[in-house]
Amino acid sequence: MYENLALLGVFVFLYSITSGGLERTPFNGAILFTVFGLALGPLGMDLLKFEVEAEGLRTLAELTLALVLFTDAANANLGVLKKSFHIPQRLLLIGLPLTIIIGFGAGVLVFGGLTLIEIAILATMLAPTDAALGKAVVTDESVPVDIREGLNVESGLNDGICVPILFVFLAFATGSNAEGGASMLALKLVTQQIGIGIAVGGGVTILGVWLLGRFYDRGWVSETWRQLPVVTLAVVCFAVAQLLGGSGFIAAFVGGLLFGGIAKRLKHALLLAAEGTGDTLALLTWVLFGSAIVGQAVTHFSWEIILYAVLSLTVARMLPVFLVLAGMNLRPDEKLFMGWFGPRGLASIVFAVIVLNAQLPGGGIIVTTAVCTIILSIIGHGLSAHPFVAALAARNQRLAEKR
Repeated sequence: MYENLALLGVFVFLYSITSGGLERTPFNGAILFTVFGLALGPLGMDLLKFEVEAEGLRTLAELTLALVLFTDAANANLGVLKKSFHIPQRLLLIGLPLTIIIGFGAGVLVFGGLTLIEIAILATMLAPTDAALGKAVVTDESVPVDIREGLNVESGLNDGICVPILFVFLAFATGSNAEGGASMLALKLVTQQIGIGIAVGGGVTILGVWLLGRFYDRGWVSETWRQLPVVTLAVVCFAVAQLLGGSGFIAAFVGGLLFGGIAKRLKHALLLAAEGTGDTLALLTWVLFGSAIVGQAVTHFSWEIILYAVLSLTVARMLPVFLVLAGMNLRPDEKLFMGWFGPRGLASIVFAVIVLNAQLPGGGIIVTTAVCTIILSIIGHGLSAHPFVAALAARNQRLAEKR
């Protein structure tokens, strides 16, 4: 235990004092954290010896994602979002189902050993995008604001929407269909997950901000405790929604949007610490992923798995985005930009653990494919973020000068 703590402590210290410089390079946090875990894990130097159960990794990934969703939503520009909400609306209502359908078609062509339901599960697992991995793009002010807000809202809601879809497919795969048939099960899950998530996120945040404002004005919130209100609000939104059978991810995102809208005078001071906590949790998640998961999975990669991972990150994601954004006053290069920056990460890790626990016949192939896709996403999206953002900004600058 102490060896693990010492190695992690040194790594976190070194990264924290160099983070500003590293953020300007192609090597983003997720790449470095995963490589660190892999290099010092069992497949590398065998210095990090984590005994992490699947449920432990799932819990850490869920909490990290909930906090990232809350803080990203709180930082959203609601004025811009009101004007450009049609972009994430199309991406979620049309683009997301199309991504699952194309991912299903690719799986039918690539995997001969999986059932149709298992392929549908795999396509759903890899449909949601990762708010944490996409942070370098959605926080860069050189990216047009409507594109940033569109990607931010999409990544904030698509994982919550995919949860009931995944559970419906898992119910088919395990033979546990509810009374009333598949359509009733799907309707119940979708309504329950989304409805409870929105209600809990809104109710918890409104009450929390009201209490926070009253005590903040009285000077009762001390300096040393100001870093916790946002963190705990995000956790409570997530946990209560999950406890009541809703989507904790939707609750966290809705809560963050409300917090950013009604706590404007407080949010800047309170969000900084929460974002730091989210970054720390993300670091730990990716180190554990690299050490405990990647090392075991990489030896099971096959050409079918790699091919599907590439198709999932490109055709299955980029084609639907390009099609649904037709007529949205976006240039082809902007549509391709939005299509490419659909990284897979924390949500897919959570879904992989859920599928692993379901003990499906093809569960090993499904989880290994998800891991492969996440690895390629970390590398591909991490290395391309700064160059692609710079290229888009340069093109926008040239077009502005011509006008």
